[in-house]
Amino acid sequence: MKKHFYHLVCLLFVVTTQAQTNLKTDVLVVGASASGIAAGLQSARMGVNTIIAEPTTWLGGMITAAGVCAFDGNHNLPSGLFGEFRNALYKVYGGPSKVATGWVSNTQFEPHVGDSIFKSMVLQTKGLSIKYQFQFLKVIKQNGVITGATFLHKPSKKIITIYAKQVIDATELGDVMASAGIPYSLGMEASAETGEDVHVSETNDIVQDITYVAILKDYGMGKDCTIAKPANYDPAEFDGACTDYYFNKTRPKPNVDAQKMLNYGKLPNQKYMINWPGNGNDIYLNVVELSEVEREKELIKAKEQTLRFIYFIQHQLGFKHLGLADDEYPTKDRLPLIPYHRESRRVKGLVRFDVRHIAKPFTAPTPLYRTGIAVGDYPIDHHHKKNPKAPQHLDFYPVPSFNLPLGSLIPQNTKGLIIAEKSISVSNVVNGTTRLQAIALLIGQAAGTLAAITVQQNLPAQKISVRKVQTALLDSRAYIMPYFDVPIDHPHFVAAQKIGATGILRGQGVPYNWANRTLFHPDSLVNRTELVNDIAEYCEIQKNQESNLYLPEAVDIILELAKKYKPNKKESTWNLSNKDVLTAQIKEKWEQWKFGNFKIDQPLTRIQFAQLLNVTIQPFDLIQVDHNGKFKSTY
Repeated sequence: MKKHFYHLVCLLFVVTTQAQTNLKTDVLVVGASASGIAAGLQSARMGVNTIIAEPTTWLGGMITAAGVCAFDGNHNLPSGLFGEFRNALYKVYGGPSKVATGWVSNTQFEPHVGDSIFKSMVLQTKGLSIKYQFQFLKVIKQNGVITGATFLHKPSKKIITIYAKQVIDATELGDVMASAGIPYSLGMEASAETGEDVHVSETNDIVQDITYVAILKDYGMGKDCTIAKPANYDPAEFDGACTDYYFNKTRPKPNVDAQKMLNYGKLPNQKYMINWPGNGNDIYLNVVELSEVEREKELIKAKEQTLRFIYFIQHQLGFKHLGLADDEYPTKDRLPLIPYHRESRRVKGLVRFDVRHIAKPFTAPTPLYRTGIAVGDYPIDHHHKKNPKAPQHLDFYPVPSFNLPLGSLIPQNTKGLIIAEKSISVSNVVNGTTRLQAIALLIGQAAGTLAAITVQQNLPAQKISVRKVQTALLDSRAYIMPYFDVPIDHPHFVAAQKIGATGILRGQGVPYNWANRTLFHPDSLVNRTELVNDIAEYCEIQKNQESNLYLPEAVDIILELAKKYKPNKKESTWNLSNKDVLTAQIKEKWEQWKFGNFKIDQPLTRIQFAQLLNVTIQPFDLIQVDHNGKFKSTY
């Protein structure tokens, strides 16, 4: 446990004479971050009483309270609560085109609208309570198990203890797990330590640059909204931010003019998100291990950086009519409630997800893809431009889309705590993509799912079935596999997701601009040669000269799997012992599955074979896997 937690707790007990108040719940989510609000919503929707304790008065963390209101990634993977939130934005603004206002993100919105959507979702969710202005102090442990946490209620100065059957750390910087003394990583790991071939020569404590975002509003061309000249202002600090101000030729040549720089973060209703990394308002500050008081003091520097950049935009570039929005944040300075932290402590979890698992998921020694619970498609994107000591080659490192393993949310040796937000068990390199808004929501949804099941089954998170969590997520219209070409409204979406997660049919990863892809190729014919190799862990198929898979052999494979794994016949309407009967049953369903006319001699497509496997033998449900993606039992 870090000493600043003791210091803060002791200080608060001195300044308050109020009696301590105790609350009880099933699931306690510490922090209404992107992951936190999603975790709370999902847990409560699964019928488990849930409290979210949040230090501010807003919901959504970096998406809203920090002002990073432009989704990076997942435009083509509208999974779960991310897709639900985005649909709510479409409803508010009038459709997808109305929020495609910038030139990188496909979805941009006003922060207060995002906050109001989350609050509306909370109001519609039975069993979910939000405790605003609850500042986390320390965890509560009993016999080594996390059983709750203590908070300061800032308005009343009361100390509040909330006891819970399951706690989720959804703080921005992993403060709960640090308080619990759980091992974690912070900073960059050497390639030799992780096995990642990314040319990081030595381990260090460097984190990504942070940003105090600002939201500017167009008050009209006749208005002069220029702020007072900030102390220590020098336009040379921002030389090279755009082509309109580029004198220092030792800096990289910018490729956008001032208007395009602003349009990067253009929002609906003539507003602009100011979150510009290139000689803009990024700043290097490592505040992770500081106390809350020390953090606030240090973060003044980030605010000052942003105010200088705003003055540069207004005074030097001539956008005097753009001023800090007066209808966004309830703060005196009109800046967001919190900064944008790109990096946190990273728990040492049951598994450590690294770039090798993203680059080659189906051939990695550990098949973590089988345990996926959240998906992402953004490149690995590191912000280190304000720290010359940091490696500078990791921005937009190319990878395919990916799924995140369940074991990355679970500490190795501690019961009672699930990890979310940016504190999950990933390498520093991989944090460059798992830190982003959409996947943070999905991480939270998975954490909430896992937490609810731990309460329902009265088991620690380490003991919960991977497949049970994945099934609950699929039931919530979430992806567990990142397939670009089998969208959520596809009639066989679940079949592609489940059979994809077994590895019997494997996808193709394709790095692609700012939206990477993994392709299932649903309408391609099954490649029999590939299938022989990919299904080998499940059953043996004899090699022959045939390149395609036909229905008679597919039925033989199903019968062989049934013989080996012995599914419960009482729970199935399919005859898994008689080839002719099973073939007749399939024929009867063929047109219902929208596969067209039934032909016994027609080669099968990948989606047809996936559907056959999923509805008959159901290998996803039948064959359980552990957190490493390995089979749990010998059949």
